[in-house]
Amino acid sequence: MFRADATPVTVATAVTERRRQPLPSGGAGARRVEPRDPYLDNAKYLAILLVATGHAWEPLREGSRAVTTLYTLVYAFHMPLFITLSGYFSRGYDGRPERVRRLVTGLVVPYVVFEVAYTCFTRWTSQDPDRPISLLEPLYLTWYLAALFVWRLTSPVWKLLRWPMPVALGLAILATVSPSIGDDLDLQRVLQFLPYFVLGLCLKPEHLELVRRREVRLLAVPVLGCALAVAYWAVPRMNYAWFFHSDSARELGAPAWCGPVMTLATFGCSIVLVACFLAWVPGRRTWFTVLGAGTLGGYLLHGFVAQVAEFRGWYDGGWVRQPVGEVTVTLVAAAVMTALCAPAVQRVFRRVTAPRSAYAFLGRRPIRRTACRSLDG
Repeated sequence: MFRADATPVTVATAVTERRRQPLPSGGAGARRVEPRDPYLDNAKYLAILLVATGHAWEPLREGSRAVTTLYTLVYAFHMPLFITLSGYFSRGYDGRPERVRRLVTGLVVPYVVFEVAYTCFTRWTSQDPDRPISLLEPLYLTWYLAALFVWRLTSPVWKLLRWPMPVALGLAILATVSPSIGDDLDLQRVLQFLPYFVLGLCLKPEHLELVRRREVRLLAVPVLGCALAVAYWAVPRMNYAWFFHSDSARELGAPAWCGPVMTLATFGCSIVLVACFLAWVPGRRTWFTVLGAGTLGGYLLHGFVAQVAEFRGWYDGGWVRQPVGEVTVTLVAAAVMTALCAPAVQRVFRRVTAPRSAYAFLGRRPIRRTACRSLDG
């Protein structure tokens, strides 16, 4: 579940990554912030809701084919969506010192803080007081921060390659047939999800405009309906863990040749579903647009709520596994995530989710920051 989330942001005229530029006139040091794109912020908020509901459905999968179907469908595209958007936001990363500073304070610091926090919290919820803290083995949701750090750090290389997508898919395929890859920084996920990040790097604003055309929106409805039917059919026949991209083919109990086949199949399936999702994201400013800027905090904080829910036995009641209970769980998960993405909550936790780079680097004056931080970093 984890920038994902899941992130959820007109696209042809604006890039949402914040870039501060000198004003053409005014006092020395005057700065302006490029306005955020409401379309992409809307997309990140709606996608982070899918992350929350997906985690809320996990304890309800057993014995419920309907819940497992929805769970499979959501996991087929919500992380590819976040990762593709993160790649899109990373197009401007060029390795300059100020970019590196933002990378460290926006990803490395939250990773360390929440890796330690989740380890200590898991010691309590799992009754395992001796669980070690390991910064090389991401725990729970923190894998996405480690992966995004690696992807963004290497983005200048991908922009130099002649055929970045075939190379990224080739690395993902090699990962699926390499069970010897260790757990350091969750490298299996880093490599297997890499093509989606590279795809985002290759996208241009006009590509996002294409999926918002009326004919694409109309086509997205039957495509999603067919995807739902296929997911329902596949539940007893397919291991949905293929969409987690966290294990090799052998670790999933499949022959090695299934790795390349499933890599290409899941990639094609996920991209189609991402396009269908983006086709119906509203492009205007809505009441939840501002929440799209706080998806990082919501993503990192909601894991504590999900763990407490299972530890306290909130799923033990028989009514929870009835249709009314499943709908209630879904609505509660969406409400909790909405609250965690709110600007007021983000202001409380911004010292760990968006710390000032001046405290970590010499020769830097504090830079004014906004109250919220988005999952794209």
